[in-house]
Amino acid sequence: MELAEIRTYLIKSTRGISRPSAQVLPWGLEGDRRWAVVDPLGELIWVGEHPRLLSVSAAETPEGGLRLSARAMGELKIPPATGDTIPLGCSNLDRAVLAHADAHEWFTRLLGRPARLVWLDDPRRRTITEKQGGLWDGPLMLVSRSSLQRLDDWIAEGAMERQEHPPAPLDVARLRPNAVIDGAEPFAEDAWTSVRIGEIDFRVSGLCDRCAATIWDPATQERGKEPLRTLAKRRRWDGETWFGIRLVPRNLGELRVGDEVRPG
Repeated sequence: MELAEIRTYLIKSTRGISRPSAQVLPWGLEGDRRWAVVDPLGELIWVGEHPRLLSVSAAETPEGGLRLSARAMGELKIPPATGDTIPLGCSNLDRAVLAHADAHEWFTRLLGRPARLVWLDDPRRRTITEKQGGLWDGPLMLVSRSSLQRLDDWIAEGAMERQEHPPAPLDVARLRPNAVIDGAEPFAEDAWTSVRIGEIDFRVSGLCDRCAATIWDPATQERGKEPLRTLAKRRRWDGETWFGIRLVPRNLGELRVGDEVRPG
């Protein structure tokens, strides 16, 4: 088995970036979800309610700021976020630094509602549970290409049963993984308790429950029923639907595409 893809998300709920390598830090991959879009009360604005976030591409600038672009929006370059932190209403983050005012205006126009961009200056301020580990919405998330293929097969079977035309295979980007592996048996990862990727050891903290964000096509921002409809039929228990696993790093270092994957 090998690590086939590495993805990070500079701004939570926006497009991911495929990388050839990434540094593993105590709270997850370097740069992953350090920015977020919130409303004036500091509550998180998420893709399940505002799918236009999926149209946003963000790239880091050498200075530590961002270059933003989206369909029907002009490109915007913003400087690094500096200054004092402000209180937020997010469930596991109480404070962050406001981005430049131009970013607030840009996201407000994009979403059609008041919005602000904030930067998490210190990831250690996130609420980290013993169960989950280190990222804003859980530790590093891994999915398997073979499991996705099996899910695609189930979706196609369901479409044929309903006498519908089978849809195109799902883009793995819809599942918003950090790590995509190749070469495992479908859903073999469900039983893993630990995994070593390259030289980095991870503890598996649990399966990943899937939310409504997955029903939005990241390329078109169109809403559908899959994969939640099929996951609810094939992989639903404890009141949730499940796909992928969450990982907590036991040591630090660099992940590289092509690294060997060895489950424990």
